[in-house]
Amino acid sequence: MSLSLPVFVERWKASTLSERAGAQPHFTDLCDVLGQPHPAAADQTGDTFTFEKRVSTLSGGKGFADVWKRDFFAWEYKGKHKDLQAAYRQLSEYREDLENPPLLVVCDQDRFEVHTNFERTRPQVYRFALDDLLSAEPTPNCAMPPLEVLRAVFTNPELLHPEAAQKRVTQDAASEFAKLAESLEQRGVDPERAAHFLMRLLFCLFADSISLLPDHLFRQMIELDRARPANFTRKLRQLFAAMSTSGSTFGQHDIHYFNGGLFADDEVFDLTSADMSVLRSAAALDWSQVEPAIFGTLFERSLNPGKRSQLGAHYTSREDILLIVEPVVIAPLQRRWEAVKAEASRLAEAANKEALAEAAAKKKGTAYPRLRKQLQDTLFNWVEELCKVRILDPACGSGNFLYLALRRMLDLWHEVRVFSAQHDLPTFSAEQVHPSQLYGLENNVYAQELASVVVWIGYLQWLNQNGIGLPTEPILRKLDNIQHRDAILSHDADGAAVEPEWPEADCIIGNPPFLGGKRLRTELRDIYVDALFALYAGRVPPEADLVTYWFEKARAMIEAHRAKRAGLLATQGIRGGANRVVLERIKETGGIFMAHSDREWILEGANVHVSMIGFDDGSQTECRLDGKPVAAIHANLTSATDTTSAQTLLENASLCFMGTTKVGAFEIMPEIAKRMLSAPLNPNGRPNSDVIRPWVNAMDITRRPRGMFVIDFGATRTEAEAALYEVPFEYLRQHVYAKRSENNREGYRTKWWLHGEPRPELRREIVGLKRYIATPGVAKHRLFVWLSRDVLPDHAVFVFARDDDYFLGVLHSRVHQVWGLHMGTALEDRPRYTPSSTFETFPFPWPPSHEPTASPLVEAIAAAARELIEKRDAWLNPPDANEDELKKRTLTNLYNERPSWLAEAHRKLDEAVFAAYGWPGSLSDDDILARLLALNHERAGGAVQGDDNLGPSVEHVE
Repeated sequence: MSLSLPVFVERWKASTLSERAGAQPHFTDLCDVLGQPHPAAADQTGDTFTFEKRVSTLSGGKGFADVWKRDFFAWEYKGKHKDLQAAYRQLSEYREDLENPPLLVVCDQDRFEVHTNFERTRPQVYRFALDDLLSAEPTPNCAMPPLEVLRAVFTNPELLHPEAAQKRVTQDAASEFAKLAESLEQRGVDPERAAHFLMRLLFCLFADSISLLPDHLFRQMIELDRARPANFTRKLRQLFAAMSTSGSTFGQHDIHYFNGGLFADDEVFDLTSADMSVLRSAAALDWSQVEPAIFGTLFERSLNPGKRSQLGAHYTSREDILLIVEPVVIAPLQRRWEAVKAEASRLAEAANKEALAEAAAKKKGTAYPRLRKQLQDTLFNWVEELCKVRILDPACGSGNFLYLALRRMLDLWHEVRVFSAQHDLPTFSAEQVHPSQLYGLENNVYAQELASVVVWIGYLQWLNQNGIGLPTEPILRKLDNIQHRDAILSHDADGAAVEPEWPEADCIIGNPPFLGGKRLRTELRDIYVDALFALYAGRVPPEADLVTYWFEKARAMIEAHRAKRAGLLATQGIRGGANRVVLERIKETGGIFMAHSDREWILEGANVHVSMIGFDDGSQTECRLDGKPVAAIHANLTSATDTTSAQTLLENASLCFMGTTKVGAFEIMPEIAKRMLSAPLNPNGRPNSDVIRPWVNAMDITRRPRGMFVIDFGATRTEAEAALYEVPFEYLRQHVYAKRSENNREGYRTKWWLHGEPRPELRREIVGLKRYIATPGVAKHRLFVWLSRDVLPDHAVFVFARDDDYFLGVLHSRVHQVWGLHMGTALEDRPRYTPSSTFETFPFPWPPSHEPTASPLVEAIAAAARELIEKRDAWLNPPDANEDELKKRTLTNLYNERPSWLAEAHRKLDEAVFAAYGWPGSLSDDDILARLLALNHERAGGAVQGDDNLGPSVEHVE
């Protein structure tokens, strides 16, 4: 039967029952409150849920656990006001025999402690009392509302996992501080000063939670003055002043000396009663449990007005960041420590043997102290080496990468301390891995200051969790190593652009900004971009993405012996096109030892696909690609055939073109086009059909054609000539002129009536054709279709100036698809067709325009291609289909399903194409790549003659 929570609380607050008398009634009452079955009702056998579970202790004794539920918890009761630590020790003795449940709960009828017991995690404790159950808020000792904790105990222990709890506390804390930031902003407080103030508040909450501030002083201040904001801010100024000065007191309390720049002044801002309520809610959280790996990102969003809308979005996890930190920073240090440990173990064993020998001989010798000193020196030298390792993040954001690198180095340092203690040696407390080993560059002022706070909170949290004790005062030391400046472009005293110098470091890690090469001028302004291009000329191609400049800088640092290793992120686009040049340079002067070629990542709260790349001077020969060992990693982040050596083939020139880039609203709906086309002749005696054309973009190919049109004055018409087409010209004046007249590019401004990039070469090559081949630039499936000559393609469509079925057949074959997927890049999970690397390097069975006439091999490909297109068109447009049915009939949906008839049509086409090459159809993808690369090299090495029989010379191997 159900029991109300208030009745339960009052009943057991008033209870004076002994441990034995009260245990089971208390538990069954709690089951009733939570709507859970009693043990006997849920399990009559007692196999999975029972009172008085018989157990054996670790020491061989016998006992009983008061309550046990398999895979959920073990529960031990004590009498009121008894020692719960004794109860926990008792349960710990039982846990092996209880199958190691994830939660160990102890209770004295009034107080509850829920200890986590998950494998390979540090235990976390949720502490609360009966009265706390009546509040829906977390408490300083309980990271979740206590009632929710008890529900999780019975139904979902994973909710209490320390990592889940850390994320939840951090998210809740960031959410509360966003409210405070918005309140200060609404009252006109400068956002940067407000952010600095709020960072001090959040550090005080953290310091209060780990007892750096005594006796929960800060929380007491909030509670005492929650209705008197002015009183609170007055005291807050005094507290800040005390924290910034050595030997200070606040009231009756001695205050640690913090300093570090964060408390360099005592500036505070007036808070409202509503602000105090928010601060009180934040103070209810257990700030010792914040997760620094995500803390920076979330708090940057909460403090920065420009990013506050992303607060509820996804964030990069600790596990993702460690994919860079572990192989680049920690793996070589771990290898070094294993070697040191092996040598230290050898010395320890030798010293022990000498000690035994001396004891047996009853005579002191010199070997034992000498070996002990060697042992101590070996460990000390390694610790000294570890404490000199310097880590640089040249785009450090809010410090997530730096924090995790620091934490993992501290873990290694701790391993040495444990090893030393096990061998009765000093534990190196004076020599310690420290935040001063971290260096960062960041252009965003919010993130730069927050990075220092994140690093210090993470450091102090680690010390607290590992029982190391406080660092020497001042506890916070200003991290001048984390600098607010541009990492890739600076200016000297005369204003000339110069390449900024990065701090020397052992390892360079980070997540540089993602900005596509085509958006550089839009986002960064012409003057910045022009200076950047001039500064890195010959090293980074002008059309490359912004992230590539960080790769080139890191490569140059390694080449100059100012860094040893680097691990950086980039979009997938770094594998191809102009971006790949920086990876090719890395391969020329060093090597890539680790890469994830395609992995999901979080960017500004959204999912993107990235490549992760670790590189050095070529010292590391062991390579891992996508988590698997490989012999080598090429510049295109593959490990099989190194197609990066493929060369552009002149025979493929002037065949593949990008569609026009409009730069304005030139496209028009069908009904508008119809009115323009039906208008009377223009003053020049010409119809509007001269300049109104059907228009397609990538969606018209992958989905259903929408029947769109575009106003197109070609590539050369003057403004006066265009104006003679009255209605279309006036439409552009109303819908295009204003934006184009403000464009940064002179050509776009002055020739506003023309498409920004009208592609005259494309027009010239297709003018004599009745149809041409088209493919979407980015698509899940590589599709090729026919378009009529009068259709103008958008820039997201690539065009092939051929009108024969043979050519489409080769493009749509598996041979070309394998090459295209390997040589191209991707946008998220959709392959990108890049003509320069994909088409212009692709060796056809015969050089284009040199196919043998009347060849059965050519006709077989053409026939298979015709059959494929005919069947596909019949499926797309059945005569009896209604409008709803037609909407579902798209090429994307067709290739998602890939029905048997489609697979068979492609099999026939592939068979014909393999025959034209003289290759067996059983080749693997790697075999196809190898043969195509060989053919590419052969074609690139010789001029094409007019021989109709010129074709592939790679031997036909069965």
